[in-house]
Amino acid sequence: MQLALFPEQIRLIRVRPEHNEKRYYQIEIVTDLFGAVGLARTWGRIGRSAHSRFDPLPDLGTAIDALRSLARAKRRRGYQDYPSTGWF
Repeated sequence: MQLALFPEQIRLIRVRPEHNEKRYYQIEIVTDLFGAVGLARTWGRIGRSAHSRFDPLPDLGTAIDALRSLARAKRRRGYQDYPSTGWF
């Protein structure tokens, strides 16, 4: 099995019981039927309905940079990586 050099999906979670906070954030690079690349984000409180957003981007390289930048910003705000198996 070969690991991806640049991940196309990142799942993050932030749990702070003292603030009654249980949140998740998922970022994924997606390609539509016409070959256009974009960044899909899903976020919300664990156990509740999610919010989502799709940002079209010009190419895969830009999408990878955007994914890494957004994940870095979320990690600075206290989010941690969530294992890729299972769901929130």
